[in-house]
Amino acid sequence: MLKKRLIPKLQMRAASFGKTKRMVLVTTVGFGPSTEIGDPVSQAKIYQAQAADELVFLDLDASIEHRDALTDIIAKAAEEIFMPITVGGGVRSVEDCRRLLNHGADKVSINTGAMEIPELINQGSDMFGAQCIVVSIDYKKHPNGAYEVFTRGGKSSTGLDPVAWAVEAQHRGAGEILLTSIDRDGTRKGLNLELTAKVAGAVDIPVITSGGCGLASHFVDGFLVGKAHAVSAGTYFCFKDENPMQTRSRISNAGIPIRLHT
Repeated sequence: MLKKRLIPKLQMRAASFGKTKRMVLVTTVGFGPSTEIGDPVSQAKIYQAQAADELVFLDLDASIEHRDALTDIIAKAAEEIFMPITVGGGVRSVEDCRRLLNHGADKVSINTGAMEIPELINQGSDMFGAQCIVVSIDYKKHPNGAYEVFTRGGKSSTGLDPVAWAVEAQHRGAGEILLTSIDRDGTRKGLNLELTAKVAGAVDIPVITSGGCGLASHFVDGFLVGKAHAVSAGTYFCFKDENPMQTRSRISNAGIPIRLHT
């Protein structure tokens, strides 16, 4: 049986330091207000020491501000981090994918670019292999109960259903789906288990769910109820007095197959 995965998410935004700007680690609420945490690479090294399975680095505003992908930070992280790294933000071409992979990323997360240029999924999968292509799906739940995919940092509606888009992404060659609930982002009220289970049941590729973890039990629910292959969290690990190693033990105690750090 495949082991479930625990994946800290490192979200970044550009911050001004005098006349220069540099990327800093942040947490958000509903993809809106953010709180600066510190240096993403330093935090990534802490997560590695605390037995995380993988890491996700995301530039939250890259698609809006048309920034280049995070090659400098990833190159620096790859020198000190020895676990799989997924990188996303502003990926709009095969060359963007190539640049990130050449600078140390193991996987590339495509969100807005995949929605606007669906062929990018096919091209990336054909050129680098499906295992390198993660399609990120940010979604909201409307009052009538319907779900909708949003792009450009949660600011642009698409009219697409997340389940249908996940199925298409798989058909086009995606190797994984990264689901993020905009409504629950940073709330610490629990994952959207309903949508996670629907997507997991509709595709044959691994589904990573995120958005809303505030308790160790929320991770357990993501695996048992949501049927996710992995759970990713940002705010939880930044503010909760519990690290990935402790959370992993709680998941294992619930009978869920997960790698135990020794």
